[in-house]
Amino acid sequence: MPLLPDTIRSAATKDFRAANCVTVGLINNMPDAAVESTERQFVDLIRAASSKVIVRLLLFSIPAMPRAATTRQDMAERYRDIAELWHAHLDGLIVTGTEPRTGNLKDEAYWPTLAQVVDWARDNTYSTIWSCLAAHAAVLHVDGVERRPLAEKLSGIFDCAPAASHPMTADAASGLRVPHSRWNDLPERALADCGYRIITLSADAGVDMFARQDKSFHLFMQGHPEYEATSLLREYRRDIGRYLRYERDTYPALPQNYLDGETVSLAAMFRERALVDRRQHLITSFPFGALELGLICPWRPCAVGIYEKWLEFLSGCKAERRPLNVVRRRAWRDWPNAAVREAADAVPH
Repeated sequence: MPLLPDTIRSAATKDFRAANCVTVGLINNMPDAAVESTERQFVDLIRAASSKVIVRLLLFSIPAMPRAATTRQDMAERYRDIAELWHAHLDGLIVTGTEPRTGNLKDEAYWPTLAQVVDWARDNTYSTIWSCLAAHAAVLHVDGVERRPLAEKLSGIFDCAPAASHPMTADAASGLRVPHSRWNDLPERALADCGYRIITLSADAGVDMFARQDKSFHLFMQGHPEYEATSLLREYRRDIGRYLRYERDTYPALPQNYLDGETVSLAAMFRERALVDRRQHLITSFPFGALELGLICPWRPCAVGIYEKWLEFLSGCKAERRPLNVVRRRAWRDWPNAAVREAADAVPH
């Protein structure tokens, strides 16, 4: 089925009424250097996952996000202002994270708008996917769950196992491998105590994917299944550049479980050179091409499977034409509610 990016800046937008046609919004909050690649990642992933569903995709931006004038101008050609979201008719929404600039998310310039997005999504979508920092912001706003800083950046590909039976992991009995890249973490116990359903866990990365059902089904991801093969490598090079420019004190750790043995050695050689010759120009000799040849990237099929299920869920909700506050009738479409009831039943009263 096709993916239809709707970047026509018009007050009048076509209403897709067929059950197998869903409208999805993407709020791209990533920093300037990653805006284009993040858009491409989600577009490519949704396209790969839309084998049974026609997807109309609308792009949104939050003006309070710190951006250069040139980036704002470029985004204005394809992205709708977030003010247009409040009157949009979406079936699903995806909200990306961004790079934090303050220790407290509530001190970020964009916090009031992002909190408003959380409230709007609850009442106006069948489901929303909250990615990385957006997941942290959503649970902080709704339940006051505070993220905790990690001793060092968590970066790499991690084995994640299903924490309980859930349709999102129905075909992943042997587990998933998911990219993670973050400085903060959400405690499993705090999430469970607030009624969130833990879907996948990693022994090394902690909570990976979790969910909650209220008026809408919320799917939270601390990882980045949308990442391309080179995404972590590009971040690693960026962080090395920051070290060479004295914008950070320590040399970044190599992403875990990401490179084969030979390329790990190449990365170690460049590290030794950078530690003794810490000058900005050295980044031009970073062996990106050679390291790219040794990447281990097993997560794409799992990512496509997750988004296939999500799009099918949106299509099923739309087919029933139900108001958001009415429980779904058909059992196979009622699985988010069933999961929440099961979790509630397991809690002593």
